[in-house]
Order: sequence, then structure tokens, then C-alpha cells
Amino acid sequence: MNQSQAVFDKVLAHARRLSGQHLYAGQLRAPLSSKTFPVASPATRRAIGNAADGDVQDVAAAVAAATAAQREWAAMSPRARGKILQEAAASLTAHAEEIATLLALETGKAIRTESRVEANVLADCFEFYGGLGSELKGETIPFAPNMLVFTQREPIGVVAAILPWNAPLMLMAFKIAPALVAGNTVVVKSAEEAPLSTLFVVDLLNRTLPAGVVNILSGFGPTCGGPLVADARVGKVTFTGSVETGKIIAHAAAERLIPTTLELGGKSPMIVMEDADLDRAVAGAVAGMRFTRQGQSCTAASRMLVHRSLCEAFVARMGEKVNAMVMGDPLDEKTDIGTIISTAQFERVQSYVELGRRIPDVQTLQLSSMPQAPELKNGLYVQPTVFVGVGNDHRLAREEIFGPVTCVIPFDEYEEAIAMANDSDYGLAATIWTKDLHRALDAIQRLQAGFVQVNQNIVAQPGLSYGGFKQSGLGKEASLEAMLDHFTQKKTVLISRDG
Repeated sequence: MNQSQAVFDKVLAHARRLSGQHLYAGQLRAPLSSKTFPVASPATRRAIGNAADGDVQDVAAAVAAATAAQREWAAMSPRARGKILQEAAASLTAHAEEIATLLALETGKAIRTESRVEANVLADCFEFYGGLGSELKGETIPFAPNMLVFTQREPIGVVAAILPWNAPLMLMAFKIAPALVAGNTVVVKSAEEAPLSTLFVVDLLNRTLPAGVVNILSGFGPTCGGPLVADARVGKVTFTGSVETGKIIAHAAAERLIPTTLELGGKSPMIVMEDADLDRAVAGAVAGMRFTRQGQSCTAASRMLVHRSLCEAFVARMGEKVNAMVMGDPLDEKTDIGTIISTAQFERVQSYVELGRRIPDVQTLQLSSMPQAPELKNGLYVQPTVFVGVGNDHRLAREEIFGPVTCVIPFDEYEEAIAMANDSDYGLAATIWTKDLHRALDAIQRLQAGFVQVNQNIVAQPGLSYGGFKQSGLGKEASLEAMLDHFTQKKTVLISRDG
């Protein structure tokens, strides 16, 4: 590890201070049951601290705090709320290195390629939404000459934000920043695998925001997340995670007739046409597969549909690039690729790798090199794995693996590629690589995905409307649209001009 020792020591002190705590009503609080669960580094398997194991009692207390704070928070002008969020963004920026270090320690995400980037996007998201307070506008409606008719946007109330573990800070910001500017208060439920970094961020936010505006609980889905969704005072749920859990949340929310935003993953196709710039496409494949995040991304390019004439060269060049990447200690600046998040996810990914290795006539490439440092020998490392020649109907090409595993599937004709790309239960993201503008524009219209790119493969960013079609979920995040459509409710007002 060559991370600054002073920063590392400070982060360990934060982890000790935050261990076994929730945060609501502006204060760190032990779980009412006194139960906790351990948090360990996936790189070394050594303990970092403990997380509070929340239950229905903690949920009730946190929602009560959010409910009590919401009236005063909503009464502030939107621009005033926005200024507070921009102050919070400055605080997050000032502590970005500590945030990134704790994130890397807790999740195994390499600090240089992943964790530091995510800490910066976190702060940027609060800065972005902080400037959008003036956009909470209504409309005037020319309904009748003797009436003034207009609409106004109002906050929903208390929002439950349930987080995933793969990009917990970025996705928390996508959920809570627009909710807050719109006048809502929030109760966050952190991912079991990544509770401390999100708690640290909420602790920082509470140094700027009024008490009770942002609250956070840790715990498990059935005992903490379930009661949060079921609480009658919660008016909106925003969730990122698996399709199965998303359906459970959608059902529970439907019982109460409250709105949901659900981002539920993907099996994103990357089409490489015969006229593509091969070097750019290969670089895009390496970035798009999120190998630096061990493939733990909803938008990972886990189906690479490559024109047969380029397939051999494409695979060879991608192999060279990934082989040059360094797997190692997430806190080492030399490391490109960190670890899988947890033992359960590690075993899941390994099962898919073994499944692929047993497919007849499929080429298997396992790339990069496992770290050799003794302290990392028990770490949850998986080599990036490419299966060449898998059919688009195989489990490897249809199921979301959420690991560094991708399929390269050859095709001969453009229509075949479009058909394969759309033959999926998911519809989150898609890319096409081509120099033919007509074909690119045609693909944009026909690809069944909510986030489509041409000749690039960047991640979601503040300001870009992000969300999927089909089983990939409901609603949008990260944009002005997300704030207006998903965190406000519209009221129509009619005023008679006749006395």
C-alpha cells in the first residue's frame, strides 16, 4: 500500500467512530436492538469495523426524524435549499480523499481508477442539483378567461433511498440530491456490503444540512429495508439493485400506492461494426466492461457483438490491453483492478466462469494476473474473463453476472446484430461503434435501451438522464427530469377572477 499513511490513519479513525451506528435526527445512534454485523476489506479479509443491524424500531425512529424535519425544510425557498447543497458539495470535495480511501477499503474498488473518481462524481452531483432549485416551476394554463389557472410543484415528503453496493456513493447522490432540492427529506438504507462509506458521507452532510433532513440506517433487506418501504410516513421509494428485489419493493409500494424509481441492472450490448475504428472500439470495450470495477456495473458491456471480420483482431487487442492492467491492493496507486465485493458475489461469479469453461468450442481468455502479495492471497480477486463464440441464447449472454465476465459474439449482418442486441429481458444501456452516420442514427432509433451511445462508452454523469427499459427498471436518475418527475408532485390551482 502506498496510500498516504496520514489519510489512511484518519480513515481508520472514522471507521472506528462510525462503527455500529445509524445516523438520524442529526446524531449518530446505536441500533435499538444493540445488534451489529462485521465489515471487512474484500482485499485482505481483515475487519474494518462493524455496521448497525437496523430493524423496525430503528426505521420508525429515523422516519420520525425525517417527518419532523420535512415541514421546515420544504418551507425554505428552493434556491436556499440549493445553496445548502452546494455548501455540502464543497465539504464533500474537501474530504474527497478520505471518502475515496474508505470506499476503496470497504468495497475493494481501486482508489486511482474507481474510488477517487466516484468521490468526485458524488460532490459534482450535489453541486449540479444545488444549482437547479430555480427550475422547480409550474405552468400557467389558458383554461378560461375568468380564471387564473396554474400548476405548482410540491415535495412528496419523506423519501426512502435504498442503495446498492457497486457504486454506493454515486448512486446515493443520484437519489438524495434531487430529493433534497425538491424539498423532501430522506432516509437512506445502505447496502450491507458497503455501509461505512455511505455513513461517512451522510455524517459530513449533516454538518451542513439541518438535523433530520438526511438520515441513514444500515441493516438487511427483510428486517430494515422492508419496514422502511412499509412505513406509512414514507411517500416515495427509490431503489437500485436486482430485478428480484425491485419487484418485491414495487409490490410493497403498490400496496400503498406510492411512487417508485427502480434501477434494476442490465445485460448491455456493444455492437462493433466492420467499419469501426478498431483501436477506439477496443479501448471502449475495456472501459465499457468496467474491468477496473471488476465488471460490477449495471451498464457493463457484457455482450460484445463484433462483426466476424474484426472478431479475431478485436479479441487479441482487448486481451493485450487487459493483460497490461494490474490487479492488486485497492489502496495502491499502481492498481488498475480491485476485488469483488463479497464472498457471496465472488462465488457467484466463479460459478459463471466455470460454466463458460465447460461450453464446447468456446474460447476462454482469463486475463491480467492475480496479485502475488502474501497479504492479498485470500482477497476476492477474479481474473477478467472473456468467452468468445458464446451463443446469444446462452445463460452467460442472458443473465446479469455482475463480475468481470463478458461474451464476444460474432455476427455477419447489421440486422442480425440489432436483433441480438434487443433479444434480452434488459434494456439499460447499449453502444454501437461505426463510422457510418446513417447506420448509427438507425441504431439509435432501434436499440431498446434507455442509455445509448455511439463510438463511446462513458458512465452515467450528473446532467445525463439515466434509466432503462424493460426489466432494467422504472424512471430516470441524474437529471433535471429526474428531480421534477420523480421527487415532486404537481398541483393544479384554479382561481376565479369573479368576486
